[in-house]
Amino acid sequence: MKRLLKKLFSRFFIIALTIVLLFALVALFFIGVLYTAEEVLCANFPDAADWIRILFGAADWFMLALTIVHIVNRDMIPEAKLPWIICVVMFNLFGVAIYIVFSNTRPSRKQRRQYAMLNEHSRPYIQRAVSRTKRSDAMGNWAAVSEGLHKINKNAVIHANTRTEYFASGEAFFVRFLEDLRSAKKFIFLEYFILARGKMWGETLEVLKEKVKEGVEVRVTYDDIGCMGKLRAGYYRTLRKAGINCVKFNPFVPIVSNIHNFRDHRKIAIIDGTVGYTGGINLADEYINAEQPFGYWKDTAVRLEGEGVIGLTLMFLRLYNIRAKELEDFSPYIPETFEKFEGEGFVQPYGDGPRPLYEAQVGEEVYINVLAAAQKYVYITTPYLIIDYRMRGALLSAAARGVDVRIITPRIPDKKVAFSITRSNYTKLIRGGVKIYEYTPGFIHAKSFLADDDVGIVGTINLDYRSLMHHFENAVLMYRTKANAQLKEDFEEMFKASALQTEEDAKKPVVWRWLCEIAKMFAPMF
Repeated sequence: MKRLLKKLFSRFFIIALTIVLLFALVALFFIGVLYTAEEVLCANFPDAADWIRILFGAADWFMLALTIVHIVNRDMIPEAKLPWIICVVMFNLFGVAIYIVFSNTRPSRKQRRQYAMLNEHSRPYIQRAVSRTKRSDAMGNWAAVSEGLHKINKNAVIHANTRTEYFASGEAFFVRFLEDLRSAKKFIFLEYFILARGKMWGETLEVLKEKVKEGVEVRVTYDDIGCMGKLRAGYYRTLRKAGINCVKFNPFVPIVSNIHNFRDHRKIAIIDGTVGYTGGINLADEYINAEQPFGYWKDTAVRLEGEGVIGLTLMFLRLYNIRAKELEDFSPYIPETFEKFEGEGFVQPYGDGPRPLYEAQVGEEVYINVLAAAQKYVYITTPYLIIDYRMRGALLSAAARGVDVRIITPRIPDKKVAFSITRSNYTKLIRGGVKIYEYTPGFIHAKSFLADDDVGIVGTINLDYRSLMHHFENAVLMYRTKANAQLKEDFEEMFKASALQTEEDAKKPVVWRWLCEIAKMFAPMF
């Protein structure tokens, strides 16, 4: 009973209820005005009532047709157009109201201007890159993947002179992470989707407070929805009182809009501009298995040291400046020189986010290009497998060419609906030669690719619509680095701890399959 009451009076439930009520009011007003106007006119002009009803009926059809034409001609992924048309046709004017309110998938004009300005502002700091000739000579056919990434995201440049270290668990990451925080001399930047009260964030916060006392500049960005139910609404003010410059990304307010889809799902830590972290690990206790709500929580991260950290630093500063409404000088945070590292390959950090802030769906394009370039194998981990036709086609095409494509998903889910849709994708992939494993000890939250021992990707980008289309995300592409070999060892251990799925395992009742297919059809809408 206490748990139920806590949920009913939680901030999330109250805001969700408010939004539902606001949407109902908007929809009823939108529809009510038209029908009230029709009834009033019919009452005042009874002789013309039939013509008035015909006129309003024609207006209804005209509005439906106009909305459908708008959907067809709109710049959105094809998978989203059909469900919106179905929604409008099925629910008539109510469907039009739903489309007007919820189909907006573009950041505000002000945000677009700010982001374009910040991109130009950061351009002078991203020139330390490996030359195109050197990249082509060293990377062979993988150079095209790197070049393709840079063309769709000009901020994603490739760097040499970067040491890499891969962490196969949150526990291993946390030890090294605290060591680096304690060694900070100039500044610490943290950008995380989730901060949650407990051991992990508590120990991190104590270190941050000590560093503030030593004169180290500390900045923290966290996502409001990601932290809902984990931190109180005004928690950022508490951090500011402790001397930490904190901003809350895209604060959730009870307005009826799809704009709240734009979440900051990134996980970035920067220490003095020379050390950076990214991966799937948030600052909450399940990530270090201090709590285990879904069995053993398997997650990963990568540590960069050297020039490759520039990309992560600029990613942080651009988004921080949008939220803080600043345009600061970035030069104090970009070191002029870096330590030299021998025997490492190349790294290419990159960000992704909603269009048109980003020219394309960067995360998906990179994944598809890796699948197309691979010759021997592609190993993948993802907590969710809710993919569009392009991604499914790329997976099946690689398998058809004889590439050993393997995907590891969780055995124990954190979200049952997402888990059901994930499993509903198994059958077609298995029939096409893709091997799917379920991680039996618990929930795997890692987002990683490894291809032919040459290219590895570790980041925040899930194989689902929200990560690939709406969220601000990030990752790092690594070519022949030490972290790739460590990632390969971890994949081999994960395969041993996972169960290979068969068509028989994936077989489900007909009604279950129908429901999942319907859910998949409408998934791109939100």
